Amino acid sequence: MNEDFALYNNADRTSEQISAARLGIPARDDLLRWADRDTAAFLTRHPLPVEPLTAPDLAPYLAALAEAGNPAEAHAVTDRLLDTVEPVLSAVSDYLLAAAQWRGQLRSAPRNSPPRLLRDAASHSLAVMATTDAAALSALRSFYSPPPAPPAPPAPSPPRPATGPPGPHPRR
Repeated sequence: MNEDFALYNNADRTSEQISAARLGIPARDDLLRWADRDTAAFLTRHPLPVEPLTAPDLAPYLAALAEAGNPAEAHAVTDRLLDTVEPVLSAVSDYLLAAAQWRGQLRSAPRNSPPRLLRDAASHSLAVMATTDAAALSALRSFYSPPPAPPAPPAPSPPRPATGPPGPHPRR
């Protein structure tokens, strides 16, 4: 057990911290605190930006979307937004894949291991684009080429007059 790990009393602790203490494992906060401590020198040698990337201004997209009168116009707005964010999504996906492959760890990594989860995250970050494209094409298909209306049910036929008296069915 890590020497920094001390069992918690339950006062002012989260349920995650209490559960971790009962299991004798570090809580998420412990892990992050230890990682911060152990990476301080590394991050001094490799200063990385800490400011969030600038988010795109969605106001013009939201205003245009509110004014869109049909699915084609709504698609045009969404398509323009995706065109502007695609480079960032691709860059994040590329980084996550590089992290998954770091030091060859992905090659023999078991299912649900950190490298496989990172690879899946890289894929999912680009799936946003594919899913949005599929939704847009479906909306455009419904707008421009709606499915044909189902045929009307046939009119009920008038009852047939009886041709003979009811009786027992003849045997063969």
